Amino acid sequence: MSSSNLTVHAVPDALAYLAGGWSVRRELHDGRHTGSFTGRAEFRVEDGNDGWVHAEEGVMEWGGAVRDAGRTLLMLPLPDGTAEVSFSDGRPFHLLDLRRGHWTAVHQCAADRYEGTFTVLSPDEWHLRWAVHGPAKNQLLTSVYRRARC
Repeated sequence: MSSSNLTVHAVPDALAYLAGGWSVRRELHDGRHTGSFTGRAEFRVEDGNDGWVHAEEGVMEWGGAVRDAGRTLLMLPLPDGTAEVSFSDGRPFHLLDLRRGHWTAVHQCAADRYEGTFTVLSPDEWHLRWAVHGPAKNQLLTSVYRRARC
């Protein structure tokens, strides 16, 4: 799922682009194990405030086990078309800027460094690659998001 040689698609407003449903296919590697996540992501306005929700639900296969999995992130739109992304408990995560179609976000979690690369390929597809390095983790997560059709 390398996106280094692909043509990017500029997005003037990240949340307007992301709005709606997406299918998600994620590959997970940590050096000892590999796994996958298959599911659905939804980006929607959160009722009662100015923020958005990024919710994912699906099935994760990891270490021989299969189980339901999901996550929720909060997103606050900024006037320039970017967004601040936070964890569901409100802790800051990273900025998201898709105006050039490509963005690298960095998040330091204790001694572990998360580097996320977002690449928009078309109005209906984007890729996300998280490389995590540190004393507690050495992981690579690669995701393909495709716009869901009704």
